[in-house]
Amino acid sequence: MKTAINARRAIGVRDRMLYGQFLEHFHRQIYGGVFDPGSPLANADGLREDVIEAVRKLNVPIMRWPGGCFVSSYHWQDGVGADREPTFDKTWRVEEPNTFGTDEYIKLCRAFGCEPYICTNAGTGTAEEMSDWVEYCNLAGKGRYARMRADNGHARPFGVKYWSIGNENWGSWEIGAKTREEWGHLVRESAKMIKHVDPTVELSAAALPDIDWNLNLLRSCGDYLDWISIHQYWDVIHETNHASKFNQVMAMTAGLDANIVKVRGLLEALGLQHRIRIAFDEWNLREWYHPKAVTVEQGVTEDEYLTPRDGNDINGLYTMADAVFSASVLNMLHRNCDVVGMACFSPLVNTRGCIFTHPKGIVLRPTYFVFDLYANHLGDTVLDSWNDSNDLIAVEDVQGRSVMVPALDVLATTWADRHAIAIAVASRDKTRSHSLQLDVGDAWIGKTVNVHTLNGSSEESYNDIDHTEVGVVQHDLGEYKPGLSVQVEPHSVNIIEIA
Repeated sequence: MKTAINARRAIGVRDRMLYGQFLEHFHRQIYGGVFDPGSPLANADGLREDVIEAVRKLNVPIMRWPGGCFVSSYHWQDGVGADREPTFDKTWRVEEPNTFGTDEYIKLCRAFGCEPYICTNAGTGTAEEMSDWVEYCNLAGKGRYARMRADNGHARPFGVKYWSIGNENWGSWEIGAKTREEWGHLVRESAKMIKHVDPTVELSAAALPDIDWNLNLLRSCGDYLDWISIHQYWDVIHETNHASKFNQVMAMTAGLDANIVKVRGLLEALGLQHRIRIAFDEWNLREWYHPKAVTVEQGVTEDEYLTPRDGNDINGLYTMADAVFSASVLNMLHRNCDVVGMACFSPLVNTRGCIFTHPKGIVLRPTYFVFDLYANHLGDTVLDSWNDSNDLIAVEDVQGRSVMVPALDVLATTWADRHAIAIAVASRDKTRSHSLQLDVGDAWIGKTVNVHTLNGSSEESYNDIDHTEVGVVQHDLGEYKPGLSVQVEPHSVNIIEIA
């Protein structure tokens, strides 16, 4: 396949917030994940130092918290102050100890070096409760909740800029689900009250690829919103945990941007595309495994609805399929960088996350290295590129249908302040290598070419405790010359740097 890249023609400048992450009070993401005061690996604040070190290498720009579905029955005041009592989490049906709350979350964000992004309770909560939380975080000495923060040992405001009004409140599974009319009213009144507390914050609210829902939301609240939030998981396995295989996953890459295209069109139709951006703030290949938890028929015993959640942390589930798919999603988000300004991988730690924790350390899953490559080696400007031929491969989807997808997914970038090109290449072919011929122009003749390749010995390679099959290898290809051909390994993720 031959790819031509025009280094003088930019599609747009990507926001670093495309590399965001997400944490929810679900199973071992918080307790026993990032927060483990009893662990010898934790610091004085109870935060896992090994997790902090790994996350800092990713240069995570923003982290959404505390949910997710959890937030729709969470009351933030239960998680602040010295006298905290455990409460019952009505979403996930476990006891919430409340030892990790707002103050601890801010400490975690500071340890990671990222912006906080708080999702508020629009299920059982109220507009006033949301705005009180903003007061607690952002006001300097004015008001009961600002004084409460100071009394809790934080005289200076936290300065939380990004806030989400609710989670998936359009979903029947969500506690406090709303009709589109109820949602429009609640979002408008909540946004109004929040902006009265702090006019500088940026607000998002949940959307879905439904024109009536989104029209009502944007017509009711468009003047107040800075972001419109979209969530998406492709491998629908929350009741089974039967992970789709490599080719089935590659079939899911067809039409990755379908929901973004729909919301983009609506923003353009309403003239809001220059003021409201899309936050793709909860995404992953695989749905979380939580059987009999968000259905009409709830599990009765913990063996029915709680114990199975351990199945999320079987590391062998997370293979090069997850890595190649995640790279394809990131490529898609970059191509839509004019309208998508934020994205949050779901979640960061444990469950389906990039990092797995255990009592003696951590495991870096294949998706971890995807974010490492993209955050640390891609440029900030997305370039126009085109193929003179596109090798298509036939893959079988979960219904057994044949789907044609490009064997290679190629994204070209450069830097505003650096004379270099970085090209991301995800190989969706599980068996064959492909030759990628690059044409970047004569100005790059003689520049050094390096390739970072993320791969394992097979498409099913994974990492686990004392079992490391997936990692990054760097190759020096010498100097660039016209017609340079790069051999792209099967089931791999690559960054080609020309500088």
